[in-house]
Amino acid sequence: QVQLVQSGGGLVQPGGSLTVSCSASGIRLDHYYIGWFRQAPGKSREGVSCIRSSEGDTMYADSVKGRFTISRDSAKNTVSLQMNSLKPEDTAVYYCAALRERTYYSLSEWTIFPYEYWGQGTQVTVSS
Repeated sequence: QVQLVQSGGGLVQPGGSLTVSCSASGIRLDHYYIGWFRQAPGKSREGVSCIRSSEGDTMYADSVKGRFTISRDSAKNTVSLQMNSLKPEDTAVYYCAALRERTYYSLSEWTIFPYEYWGQGTQVTVSS
């Protein structure tokens, strides 16, 4: 059984930092795209970042470029999203998602990938 288990998140003041992590069981993430998405109340889900684990190349939404960093830890079978300089508009439930790498996928289309597995969601609240 495949599971993506998320951890981290919480409440932070504007300008602060948080990390959310996504640990996998039942699969090795070494050859998966791992995407991070978020959904704020009353808004549609938004792609935040993605990493192609085999190559380590990454993509970011314009709204988080320069503030968020996605990374993977092969030994821990985990992908993390380090979030710095957080803003109130970053408040949302964050989800990780995984899709096995295949040659016909292009990383540039990461926001519309048919992700196979999803994490349970983690609340991130940025407020003073």
